Amino acid sequence: KVLLAYDGSIEGRRALREGAKLAQLCRAEVFLLAVVELPTVVTPDAGLGIPIGNQTANYESTLAEGVERLKALGFSPTARLEAGDPGQTIADVAEEIGAQLVVVGHRPQGRLARWWFGSVGSYLVKRLRCSVLVGQTEISDDEFERLKHPGEIPTADPASQHGLA
Repeated sequence: KVLLAYDGSIEGRRALREGAKLAQLCRAEVFLLAVVELPTVVTPDAGLGIPIGNQTANYESTLAEGVERLKALGFSPTARLEAGDPGQTIADVAEEIGAQLVVVGHRPQGRLARWWFGSVGSYLVKRLRCSVLVGQTEISDDEFERLKHPGEIPTADPASQHGLA
């Protein structure tokens, strides 16, 4: 089982592609997870309101986009939307479903930001007993499209076959 954590960002799309590629090669079951991050400090007494409805709607459409991308590759993914701390929520869901691999994206941050906020990937490596892939590889749209037809051998350009290229 492969758990793909997906937020719709460029980094998340790279991770989705990397995870899909591995899952396809391993013929693995795919779970897609989006996590709506809640603010770290919530005090109802202070009158702070969270526009969670807007965030949830955005993540629902992001999750639907991820599901469509995976369906185009021949997967029938199980999709879930959760709210909470991303690292903790991803780890909880990974343990719940018995994931053998968790795939997340890498968002470049400065040293101060990484120290202050931490890294979801680092947290998952420390907490989980399964493998964690932090997707950084950029896969072209052409290569991603070829994943839809893994048995096909790309046809060479006729000019290159005859030494004309």
